[in-house]
Amino acid sequence: MGMFDNLKNKATDAVDEHGDKVNEGMDKAGDFADEKTGGEHGDKIDKGTDFAKDRLDGLDGQDDDIQ
Repeated sequence: MGMFDNLKNKATDAVDEHGDKVNEGMDKAGDFADEKTGGEHGDKIDKGTDFAKDRLDGLDGQDDDIQ
C-alpha cells in the first residue's frame, strides 16, 4: 500500500466518522475565503466548496456522509 492509498484511507475514515464536522469546517473555510475576498468571488467559492464536499463524500463510493 502506497503513501497516497494510506492518506486516502485515513481521509475516508475521517469523513465516514465525522461527516457533519467536515461539512461545517468546509462551510466555515468557504465563508472565511469569501470574507477575505470582499464577497467578489462568493459564487466561485461556493461552487468549489460544494465540489470538494462531493469529492470527499464519494471517497468510499457512497454519497452519504456529508449533507
